[in-house]
Amino acid sequence: MTAADTAAELLSVAREAASAACTLVHTNRPDSLSVSTKSTATDHVTDMDRASEALIREVIADRRPDDAVVGEEEGGDAALSGVTWWVDPIDGTTNYVYDHPGYAVSVAAWVDGTPTAAVVEDPTHARTYWATAGGGAFCNGHRLVLGDPPPLAQMLVATGFGYEARRRRAQGQVVAELLGEVRDIRRMGAAAVDLCSVASGRVDAYFEVGLSRWDLAAGMLVAAEAGATVESIEGGPPRAESVLACHPGRIDELRGLLVGLGAHRV
Repeated sequence: MTAADTAAELLSVAREAASAACTLVHTNRPDSLSVSTKSTATDHVTDMDRASEALIREVIADRRPDDAVVGEEEGGDAALSGVTWWVDPIDGTTNYVYDHPGYAVSVAAWVDGTPTAAVVEDPTHARTYWATAGGGAFCNGHRLVLGDPPPLAQMLVATGFGYEARRRRAQGQVVAELLGEVRDIRRMGAAAVDLCSVASGRVDAYFEVGLSRWDLAAGMLVAAEAGATVESIEGGPPRAESVLACHPGRIDELRGLLVGLGAHRV
C-alpha cells in the first residue's frame, strides 16, 4: 500500500468517526448536560465529551483495531511506530456548554509521528475540514489555498487563553499590546477551529500556548496543507506549549512581534 493509499484509508476512518460524533453531540444534543470540571473551575467536561470520545474509539476499533488511540478524556499512549489517533471529542467544550457556536470534533491519524490524515468537523457552522499529507486541505469539498497575506498592521490574528487565572492575565497583557500592531484579535475558544480558520482565510494567523496534542493534531495538518507555516511561536516544530500558524511570507515578522511581547513565555 502506498503512502497515499494509507492516508486515504485513514481519512475515511477519521471522517466516519467525526461524522458520527457530531451527530451525537450536535444533532442529538440533549436538553440538559451533566457538567463537571477538570484542571480548574473553568475547565469543563460534559457527559457528551465522554460519549463522543467513546463513539470515536468504537469506530476506530472497528476499522483499525491495532492502532493506538490517545483522547482528551480517556488518555492513552502514543505508538512508537505505526498509527496513533489523536482525538478531541469536543474541542471548545466551554462553547458547547453555553451552546455558543465554535466547537468541533477533531480526529487525526499520525503515522510514525507524522500527521497523515485529519478531520475537523465544525457543526454549528456546517463546515467539515479534512486534509491528508501531501494531498491538500479541503472544506466541504472545496480546496483550501492561502492567498497573499496582508501587511502585519492589517492582519486579523486569532488566539486563545488558558484556564488558569495567572496565565490568562499574562495572555491578556500580551493581547493588549498586540492590538495596536495588527488589525484586530479574534478569540474563538477552539484551537482546531482557529487552525482551520487560518487555512480558509477567515483569520490571517493564530497563536496560542498551553494546549495539548489533541487540540492541534488535526487542525495543524489542515492549515499546513492549505499553505500555512505551522511552527512554535519561538521557531521550530509546533508543540502543545507553543503554536503559531501563519502565511510563510509573514510568519517571521509576526513571530518577532510575538516574541518581543513575550507571548511564548506566558
